[in-house]
Amino acid sequence: MLNNKKIRIMTKLALYEQNEGKEDIKLGKYYKTDYVRLQVLKTVVCVTIGYLLILFMIGMYKAEYIISKLVTFNFVRIGQYLLGFYIIIMAVFITGSIIGYSLKYDNSRKSLSKYYKSLKKLSNFYQEEKVNG
Repeated sequence: MLNNKKIRIMTKLALYEQNEGKEDIKLGKYYKTDYVRLQVLKTVVCVTIGYLLILFMIGMYKAEYIISKLVTFNFVRIGQYLLGFYIIIMAVFITGSIIGYSLKYDNSRKSLSKYYKSLKKLSNFYQEEKVNG
């Protein structure tokens, strides 16, 4: 005989596992601090590469001007501006990634908690069937 409650739980679990559950289950393998640190490290690497690419593209675009004024540039001042801008950009992105990935992890844990409760209910249904049948 079919148990409609068991079928609903199984369907809900299958839908969760196929959609957002894939990523939530992967996140469940990490501690929160480890996950956030990994994502912040990825952010730092990507922002650094992006910043260097933008500087390179600007340098290529202004190459003629840079070459003609090369002797008169104050390289220390330019370096300070570039480093200061880099630090500001990095601080914004690191702060944003810490907040964003912490929230993502917390939401994932809430969803996983509901998922595990549903798994426990399903397990209880099977235990009852073993005892009764």
